[in-house]
Amino acid sequence: MAGHEFPEPADRKRQVADPTATPQAAEETRQSCDPAFKHGVVVGFDGSTSSERALAYAIGMAHRSGSGLIIVHVANRLPTTVWAGCEPPVFVDVPDHRTEVLGLELACADYLSEVPWILVERGGDICHELEEVGREYEADAIVVGSTHGIVGRIFGSVAGRLARRARRPVIVIP
Repeated sequence: MAGHEFPEPADRKRQVADPTATPQAAEETRQSCDPAFKHGVVVGFDGSTSSERALAYAIGMAHRSGSGLIIVHVANRLPTTVWAGCEPPVFVDVPDHRTEVLGLELACADYLSEVPWILVERGGDICHELEEVGREYEADAIVVGSTHGIVGRIFGSVAGRLARRARRPVIVIP
């Protein structure tokens, strides 16, 4: 817990892993999501103009369907090869305070008062994380903004890659 530690009683025995038991899958160990947002609408949001348009569309979609809105911000990850020159590349989470700033901006936004919403922060590949959040919340759709920059043309846009691999509808807002 944040800032509080509760010592274990001395007479309590610690649980030891059973070597004969099968290991739990990674998705079973992750905390379950809020059931109020099951079958909601996932939207990728980074504060850009295209993600603001996607958010506006997702708000309307969630409002019309009477569901919750799961706003996802994926934090930056950079390969350590930039600094250390090691092989193979290892990815490191770069501190990204942008999620906190976005959360405060969203909390003050009047347009989000129409629907229940949560902000989820993830780190990693944007496409993978959006699909993973969609799977966890059993989302009805994933809404993203389109990419118009040179990076999207070279490496492929998030919307294009997500549309090819997602297991749920992907709505791309221009």
